[in-house]
Amino acid sequence: MTSTFHGLETAKRGLVAQQTALSVVGHNIANANTLGYSRQRVNQTAGAAYPSPGLNRAQMAGQLGTGVQAESIQRIRDHFLDAQYRNESSKLGYYGTAHNVMTEIEGVMNELDDTGLANSIDTFWQSLQDLAANSVNAGAKAIVRERGIALAGTFNYLSESLQMVRSNLESELQVTVKEINGLLEGIDNLNKQIDLVEPNGALPNDLYDARDNLIDELSGKLSIKVEYVSNGGNASAQAAGTAVIHFLNGTESTTTLVDKAGYSVISVTQAGDDSAVDTVIIGDSAIAASDFVSKGKLLAMMEGYGYMDADGNVKGEVTDMMQELDQMAFIFATEFNKVHKAGLSVNEISYGNTDTLFFSEEDGGSEPADAKGFAGRIQVADAIIDSIDNLATATTSSPIKGDGANVLNLANVIYAEFNYKDAGGNDSPTVEKSSLIGYLQKVIGEMGGKTQTADRLSSNSETLLQSVLDKRSSVSGVSLDEEMTNLVQFQQAYNASARMVTLLDECLDRIINGLGLGGR
Repeated sequence: MTSTFHGLETAKRGLVAQQTALSVVGHNIANANTLGYSRQRVNQTAGAAYPSPGLNRAQMAGQLGTGVQAESIQRIRDHFLDAQYRNESSKLGYYGTAHNVMTEIEGVMNELDDTGLANSIDTFWQSLQDLAANSVNAGAKAIVRERGIALAGTFNYLSESLQMVRSNLESELQVTVKEINGLLEGIDNLNKQIDLVEPNGALPNDLYDARDNLIDELSGKLSIKVEYVSNGGNASAQAAGTAVIHFLNGTESTTTLVDKAGYSVISVTQAGDDSAVDTVIIGDSAIAASDFVSKGKLLAMMEGYGYMDADGNVKGEVTDMMQELDQMAFIFATEFNKVHKAGLSVNEISYGNTDTLFFSEEDGGSEPADAKGFAGRIQVADAIIDSIDNLATATTSSPIKGDGANVLNLANVIYAEFNYKDAGGNDSPTVEKSSLIGYLQKVIGEMGGKTQTADRLSSNSETLLQSVLDKRSSVSGVSLDEEMTNLVQFQQAYNASARMVTLLDECLDRIINGLGLGGR
């Protein structure tokens, strides 16, 4: 036989369960706009029936229900969608950063208006043409000198600007590494907190969300794979467990970033005169920079800043552009000087040949000696700065002061074809030769192509990521319409349970106070 107050207990359990559900709905509504929040729900189950089966059970017609109980509060999450999101996030981190790097380089080269290198070359060539028409004109000579200074200054400016971009990329690379280590430490700390809670049977849903947010952020910087390991004890069936983060280098899992034992610190080493990235170190594992192919922001930063390839050469978008610029400046200055030294200036006609340079190293008097960094050092030689009569306008075949034949030879250097790719291979039949303008157009064209490709892939990745995010939000996000419906549902259930308490109270009142006179 059940207790007189059995119905009251059943109704009370209903009140408690519905009140819990209402609190969870309130929590969901309050966090409707919280970034990374996953909606939660109360799993309600029927209470254990009375009496329990057994030979000595109470003699009753059958088992009587004891109401409802809130068994657990579970967050709604789909791990398959999480894996898809993180895969796309890695791609967006890589292509988005690569696009930003190419956009910065494109902004420095600035060939879309009249202030780029092509314009400086063109105006220098034009000044030579004007001088060729009147080689004794002091004004035309001065303009050639000024346009030469402007051309050298443009090379200097581009070199310094690219160096500044590279310096910024180096700082951002170091910041990215610190961010990765901070994320790994945060995930490890949350793993430890979750490990303390789960064995007691509770579900730390808000800790799960905090951990997943960090894992999502990490996926934008590295390719990762996540698996979950049970924390044991009396853990709930819905418990997520410890998140084990595997590092993916391509499709291969080479090392573990986070597990129950802790996390692996990431660092990069730099080597060589250019301080290019040489090695990526993850815990006890060292990966050569040329073998590091894990999609994400870190790889794009390395490729933008510069890394050592398998042959020990420096590769990178900025360093490649700087090398191209150095080669152009060095080859052009060397060939221009050859023609200039072959000619004769007014002073040389008057006082003897001195093989005057037009372009020099930064000391103002030395021949271009080394292509590396020359774009940052090129300048008009001091002799030309000191006197425009040191301009070699005449040829040795007609050494007179009014001869301007050599000026045309100087102008032709700009459109003569040389091997601007390799200073040492000019005579090889296999080299690709082009004019200075042609080579610059080729370099700018390749840069534009890379920028467009990075932009397209970045946009594609962003679209795919948004698509996955929408799917995930449809599962884990808070729908106010749904929550308001649940609110009404649980409120009515709560009211019904309260009505049940009132009904039973009236029944007990009738029995206790309304039946017979005994005991009064």
